[in-house]
Parts: sequence; C-alpha cells; structure tokens
Amino acid sequence: MSTRLTPQDIKSRKNDDTAIVCLTAYTAPMAQILDEYCDLILVGDSMAMCLYGMPSTIGISVDTMINHGRAVASHSKKACVVVDMPFGSYESSPELALENAKRIMDETGCDAVKLEGGIDAENTIDTLVKNGIPVMGHIGLQPQSVEKEGGYKVKGKTDTEIVKLLEDAHAVERAGAFSVVIEGTIENVAAHITENTNIPTIGIGASAQCDGQVLVSEDMLGMLSGHTPKFAKKFAQISDSIHEAVQEYSRDVKSRAFPSADYIYKAK
Repeated sequence: MSTRLTPQDIKSRKNDDTAIVCLTAYTAPMAQILDEYCDLILVGDSMAMCLYGMPSTIGISVDTMINHGRAVASHSKKACVVVDMPFGSYESSPELALENAKRIMDETGCDAVKLEGGIDAENTIDTLVKNGIPVMGHIGLQPQSVEKEGGYKVKGKTDTEIVKLLEDAHAVERAGAFSVVIEGTIENVAAHITENTNIPTIGIGASAQCDGQVLVSEDMLGMLSGHTPKFAKKFAQISDSIHEAVQEYSRDVKSRAFPSADYIYKAK
C-alpha cells in the first residue's frame, strides 16, 4: 500500500537532484490520473477561471474550494494535496485565516493549505503553523492581487522588486511554511531566491533552478481557449481531441448510427 507524501516529505526535498512535480486538479478523475505522477497536487483557486469561467481567481468561495478539495483528497493516495485559500478567506486577520484553514483541512482531508503573500502574510502563516496547519507560501506574481496591481505583471524587473521578493521569501520561510510557490518572476531572480532559502521553491513562470514546478493542468493539456501564459507549455492539445469526438458523436446521433446494436439492451 502506497504512503501519501507529507508536507515534511516535500520540505526534505530541498536541493534534490530530482525536481518536485506539481499540477493542479479540481476533480476526482483528474486527481486519480495525476496521483500516479505528481508529488504535489494543488487544488488551486485557478478553478474559478478553468471550471467556472470567471475572469480571475477572485470570487471563488471557501465552500467551493472545500467541495473540490474533498474530491481530490479522497481520490488520490500518493501525492501531497494542498488546497488554496481563496481571496477573502485569510487577509483580514490571522484569526479568520485560522478559522477557514481549519475548515478546509477538516472537511477536505487535505495535507496543507496555500496562501498568497510575503511579509504581509508572515503573521498569518505563523499563526496557522503554530496551530498545526502546514502552509505553502506564494510570492512573486500573486493572482489574487492582479486587480489592484492593474493586471498580470512579471516580478523582479527592478532592484526594488528584487529586494522585496527576497524579503517576502525569507518572511514566508521564517513563518514556518514548508515550501513556497514563486510565480511570474524573472528567471535569475527566482534562481537566486531558491539558492538563498532553506525551503523548496515551486516555480511557475520562474526558474528551472527552482526545487519544483507547477502548472495549471488545463493549460498544460491545451484544454482552454483564449490567452495562454508564456510559461504554460502545452504538452497536449486535448481541446482538439474533444472537438473531434463531439463532432463524431453529433454526426452519428443525427444519422441514427448511434446507438448501434452494441450499445442497446435487447429482450431475451
């Protein structure tokens, strides 16, 4: 029987020769597939856009995150499952964050939560960790903040931004996070952060020198229409296959070729 990876297992992978593999999942079927190949499965608030067609990650609720988190956690066996804390569930106070993090952990059976922020989130991360809740941090481009920042902007372009990123990384580490996502950050800056922190960094649009990588599965599989981020390599183009399958189904239904004798029940 396989043993599920823990946050401590992930933390121990700092500077491993083999990088940590992470992808997003929001459903039971996807969790079952990814579990065979991933060290980490992230139930990301990116589901707001991928599943619900929202314009950003803002707007997804704690209840929705819990429902999807439960499906992923209960249909995976090996990977460490991390659930995003959605916008509005943790920013106003460490007490609110603790209340919602406990709900997420208790009601999903996940292994950890993830929240965005560096120095500004240090007290919150510290409170969660001291209450037994493993936390993954998230610095650099923070999707929950894009509206107030005026869009998706690559980080680490100026000396001021570089200093801020390093301070954020150290704050997350100091607070007790077991790992940290670095998103949308200049390559050499993300590499420098990785070299100067003692917890694993998980890159997305960052550096190959990060201790691991994460992508949104729907981006990686080519399932979405519209803009694809520069960093999201399409390892497949599933949308084309879906179009072809639905087209064939439509044709067979219209012509009454489906269902054929192989797909109907007959009286004995």
